[in-house]
Amino acid sequence: MSKKETTTWDYAPAPESTKIVQLKEKYDLYINGKFVKPSSGKYFKTINPANEKVLASIAQANEKDVDIAVKAAHKAYTSVWSKMTGAERGKYIFRIARMMQERSRELAVAESLDSGKTIREARDIDIPLACNHFFYYAGWADKLDEAFPGRKPKSLGVAGQIIPWNFPMLMAAWKIAPALATGNTVVIKPAETTSLTMMILAEIIHESGLPAGVVNIVAGYGDTGAAIVNHPDVNKIAFTGSTGVGKLIQKSLAGTEKKLTLELGGKSANIIFDDAPLDQAVEGIVNGIFFNQGHVCCAGSRLFVQESVADKVIDKLKFRMESLIVGDPIDKNTDIGAINSKEQYDTIQKYLKIGKDEGCDIYQSPCKLPKNGYFMPPTLFTDVAQSNRIVQEEIFGPVLTIQTFRTIDEVIQKANNSPYGLAAGVWTDKGSRIFNLTTQLRAGIVWANTYNKFDPASPFGGYKESGFGREGGMHGLEGYLKFDK
Repeated sequence: MSKKETTTWDYAPAPESTKIVQLKEKYDLYINGKFVKPSSGKYFKTINPANEKVLASIAQANEKDVDIAVKAAHKAYTSVWSKMTGAERGKYIFRIARMMQERSRELAVAESLDSGKTIREARDIDIPLACNHFFYYAGWADKLDEAFPGRKPKSLGVAGQIIPWNFPMLMAAWKIAPALATGNTVVIKPAETTSLTMMILAEIIHESGLPAGVVNIVAGYGDTGAAIVNHPDVNKIAFTGSTGVGKLIQKSLAGTEKKLTLELGGKSANIIFDDAPLDQAVEGIVNGIFFNQGHVCCAGSRLFVQESVADKVIDKLKFRMESLIVGDPIDKNTDIGAINSKEQYDTIQKYLKIGKDEGCDIYQSPCKLPKNGYFMPPTLFTDVAQSNRIVQEEIFGPVLTIQTFRTIDEVIQKANNSPYGLAAGVWTDKGSRIFNLTTQLRAGIVWANTYNKFDPASPFGGYKESGFGREGGMHGLEGYLKFDK
């Protein structure tokens, strides 16, 4: 392709207004229906990764704060929430969903500022999906007997929930909504780098009139999460995060009666056959790994292309990468926002060096990067082998590895040759081939001729080191219930 063909337009800046978000200097813990100061008096700063400026200070909960929150949740469970009818619980959940909708623009801007994701992703995907999960589970609250006929479903008690930094509001909705719908109360901890929107959600929950103690929000670091996991009055743990931490949680709960669901890392395969709609597939690749900065556990970070179309796909992909705009996440023109933190940025840079040292060919889009903040261009590696670390280990950044294949059996073997099993994508014109692969790929979800599509009614979860249990759909209710034998 000539330089003339690859010329892209320079767009005038189109930043979303941040005036709609009135950030406070400090945010306190939300425990037992009140905003309270941390017992230690400690606060930590949340940083805008696009410019490295401080957005706000967040209260840091310690073991004492967690104990108070769990006791409040236990009291609310025994005295109010478990005694309430499903229809009444559903009204509260529906009310939260409506209030989130009303403040959706504010939530989207705050999410973009705090996480580094583009305003388009926060506005068009994260916040609407979060609202939809609350709406969806509000409808299930009075239908549990119909969902599980003859099994006599009962709530568990207090659910301890820990969410990651990549989808703060969406992961909160995935966990809070089904827990409330099934009659449980909640103590939830956001990630320390993205606690801001959870503090706004605390305001929404408070204004909704939800009974005190039903939802408690405690921010902090790993020790805060450990205090939730190990508290004797917590009946269920739901964790989304790294595989390493998930293994530690699983070990600490061994021998206890606590119910556990884990949604962990991924190194998902995206498979393109020679009969696939290639332009559509290339756009699916970009959507699956670059538009979200690679900050998705199910990101299609391992691309497998049938040998006969590999050169064509790679050329099309490089051409598309050159048109992507990396920059200010709050600008509506931006395709790729900021890496969430300095720590994650350094991790990605480490893997880029590993890939080069392993002899892989690297290509990075020749785009302009802002001088401040944590930004990196979309990157792909070719001439990689199954044994390369950049193929086997989760990078969690806009980094794609490309391998070729000749036969279906070969690509199935390569795709399954991973410690993870969260998601996969298949691009082909043949429905029979899609159904064949869905039965053989060891992945919790397989997308066909699309990628990264979510729906509240569809369950999500993985195999192997990607965790166990499902969130979303009717399956997401089961993790918060026990059944009479």
